[in-house]
Amino acid sequence: MARRRHRVGHGRLVLVAAGKAASAMARAAEDVLGPVLSDALAVDVSDRIPLARTRRLLAGHPVPDEAGRRAADEVEALAHSLGPDDLLLLLVSGGASALLPAPAEGLTLDDKARTTAALLRAGATIAELNAVRKHLSRLKGGGLVRVAAPARVACLALSDVVGDDPSTIASGLAAPDPTTYDTALEVLERKGVRERVPAAVRRHLEAGARGERPETPKPGDPLFRRVAFDVVGSNRLSVAAAAREARRQGLRPLVLTTRLEGEAAEVARALTAMLRECVEEGRPAAPPVCLLAGGETTVTVKGAGRGGRNQELVLAAAEPLAGFPVGAVIASLATDGIDGNSDAAGGVVDDRTLARAGQLGLAPASAFLDDNDSWSFLGPLGDLIITGPTGTNVMDLTALVAGTRAQRRHGL
Repeated sequence: MARRRHRVGHGRLVLVAAGKAASAMARAAEDVLGPVLSDALAVDVSDRIPLARTRRLLAGHPVPDEAGRRAADEVEALAHSLGPDDLLLLLVSGGASALLPAPAEGLTLDDKARTTAALLRAGATIAELNAVRKHLSRLKGGGLVRVAAPARVACLALSDVVGDDPSTIASGLAAPDPTTYDTALEVLERKGVRERVPAAVRRHLEAGARGERPETPKPGDPLFRRVAFDVVGSNRLSVAAAAREARRQGLRPLVLTTRLEGEAAEVARALTAMLRECVEEGRPAAPPVCLLAGGETTVTVKGAGRGGRNQELVLAAAEPLAGFPVGAVIASLATDGIDGNSDAAGGVVDDRTLARAGQLGLAPASAFLDDNDSWSFLGPLGDLIITGPTGTNVMDLTALVAGTRAQRRHGL
């Protein structure tokens, strides 16, 4: 992060924090800034972290709710009250998009909620989801900067997106938007949901594509001359910390990527194939090995079960792991502590998982995968990772570990 200095004392210093790490970030700002803060507001999913000077509002995620709409209205009003000598300190983290739903004129919260739900079920990536949401909102895609002008804006972000793109983090509340109404329509078409979203959403996007609605501010817009944007936390940092711990445990860590994307079950098969290569050929690393990957997979929901992308990923790995000649395990979790529509952060399976499931009389793993019901398979085995909300959000972390044949002979 670049070192920046921001002048205070000639106007108000107002803090707005939004996202799954809003309270943690606001608490840190309170510790540093204390009485210098003129006003402070945090919009979060949890009240677990105490705040002294910041007013907190709770809202729904991942589908926006009425509490979020009211919170967005308050944020908009606070930003609109700022003048040219004021500084808005904006602290954003993953989840801010859903927590601050400010529907564009002519749209309702239900319109946005149904559109978000349809895209999530269709397996849309966060970039695809945000391209649509930015064009249905008053605040996203640089809209908050437009409202706060002519005030200065300093945005510190925890990145929950692959590549740490400022225009995608929190749907680009303080960043120029390179996407257009045409982009949003293309996403709906590509994910097969154009006819399933509300008619008002289609009409709004189509009108925008015809030039009948104002576009989001683009790169080069003078609005952003008074905006400073820095990423202060990311998936790369969490993966690096995991590598250090693996090394401390006597394993050979190898970071595969911090840009992991794709359908969770397909990613699982690719990752376990890499681990098998390590075991049998000693490449790209020899056992005892720990392969690490960060990013965020997706799930195209076809069933009515309970779970999330991380639980689905590990469940899909259970069958290929069962044939390993050495002890092997794969764990995957969401760093925010909430995976999909469950109360778990993720899950863990090993080369004995299917055997243990058989002893409990569980149906084959494939049956649970077909119903997107990974939670119901992993739960009875005690293989869910449950942390509760963590107060941060830097995408997902997946770790694959394999021992040696000698360790297998000794029962390890």
